Amino acid sequence: MKKVWEWFFEPPVDAPAATIILRLMAGSVFFWEGVMKFVFPNQGVGRFTKLGFPAPHFLATGDGWFEIIGGALLLVGLLTRPVAILFVVEMVVAMLSTKIPLYLGTYPLPLPPVPPQIGFWAVLHEIRSEYAQLACSLFVVLVGPGRLSLEAWLQQKETRTRRDIRMATVS
Repeated sequence: MKKVWEWFFEPPVDAPAATIILRLMAGSVFFWEGVMKFVFPNQGVGRFTKLGFPAPHFLATGDGWFEIIGGALLLVGLLTRPVAILFVVEMVVAMLSTKIPLYLGTYPLPLPPVPPQIGFWAVLHEIRSEYAQLACSLFVVLVGPGRLSLEAWLQQKETRTRRDIRMATVS
């Protein structure tokens, strides 16, 4: 159980500093998409209602807050693995709930303004945002938050504290 805890909450922080680019991309998109669920009802409750989700007000509100808080956590690099895993799940649900109906031609939301509007090519065109978010989230799950993260700073601080305590007890 300790290894599972460490995997989730003490991820490696030695990933390249450039990892911050993917964290910033994913975190910012999740953050502003969460905000938009509250600012534009058609992006939140209205969308969840049209897609047939049960309790759309509850789910849209919860999802909006999760995207705001989780996006902010990704931006600063804190709790990155648990948050990124939840975002992977969210993106899979988003893809399945919107792209299967688009493929089948039963999409309840407005179709894209120009062809392809339904079918295989429409799905490939419309899935690009979810696919990018999924890939960035998976990357963070696999490699951790990187050197430029709050988690890296906290781990370095803990290591310095332990070293200082060892030095004090030796002297």
